[in-house]
Amino acid sequence: MEHDTDKKPEELADSSLSGAFINSLKRNNREIRDDRATAIAEDTELVYKRKIEDLKIKLKKMKREQEYMLDLSPTTTQSLILASDFNCQEYVDKDIDLGIKIRNTEITLEIALQRYNYLFKGE
Repeated sequence: MEHDTDKKPEELADSSLSGAFINSLKRNNREIRDDRATAIAEDTELVYKRKIEDLKIKLKKMKREQEYMLDLSPTTTQSLILASDFNCQEYVDKDIDLGIKIRNTEITLEIALQRYNYLFKGE
């Protein structure tokens, strides 16, 4: 029984090659471009999906934080903050700042969703 290792180099070159390596080398340009395009599109779509999910989570957390600012009981549900201890300016600044961040995130999410649908859903 003869093995390929028993053959001379010139005999190996004459034998018909098969397998993933030679098939990859023989692929035409269109097949190569299609594979690359598919890989790029899949990776980009995954990143878009992740970005959209991250924006949704960020938005939910900021809205929750803004709602929590309405809870003015510092220690227990039975106690209330003293009027003299409440910093109105700080409260207003933080509330407006959160509102701006929420709105900017909503705009970013809206744009990301529109672009995702255009780029990957054909809408």
